[in-house]
Amino acid sequence: MLNKDNVWFGTALGLILPGIAFIIVELLKKNISVLKSADLLYIGCVALNLFIVKYYSKRYMEATARGIIGSTFICAFIFFYYKMQV
Repeated sequence: MLNKDNVWFGTALGLILPGIAFIIVELLKKNISVLKSADLLYIGCVALNLFIVKYYSKRYMEATARGIIGSTFICAFIFFYYKMQV
């Protein structure tokens, strides 16, 4: 299933992984008081997509890599919007 070379598959994959990481970060921030204002953790959620892009680029699945890059920009814009609201 992970061998599809499709932009929409890459976009979905690029949104799911940071979404799961974001949920984990939120759970950690609620339970660990030191991490209450750790914005670097959110940037790490977005940066996880770089590893996936590298994986798919090495396997010459460029359409999937483009979808992941597009979703990375979407996640980055959401992060900056979130930071401007708080």
